[in-house]
Amino acid sequence: MKQYYVYILASKKDGVLYIGVTNNLERRTYEHKNGLIEGFTKRYKVKLLVYFETCSDINAAITREKQLKKWKRQWKIELIEKLNPEWKDLSIEFI
Repeated sequence: MKQYYVYILASKKDGVLYIGVTNNLERRTYEHKNGLIEGFTKRYKVKLLVYFETCSDINAAITREKQLKKWKRQWKIELIEKLNPEWKDLSIEFI
């Protein structure tokens, strides 16, 4: 069964946030951390994986990503802090 991830990256605690979706969280995080992806995350140095959730369906993952992008910033912060109150970089577990 294929796994999809909706994730939130941050530049630092309470810094710039980025929300994305991928089918390979380890690879995608590596790409963000090493500036391999041109655009927003590279420009604003958004490299800390502070939140992610899994989905078994790509359409559900995309729907969730769009939902989170519409949320108020405070709601996103509360979501992160519910599971990661110290804003630790969760990618250290697999990179």
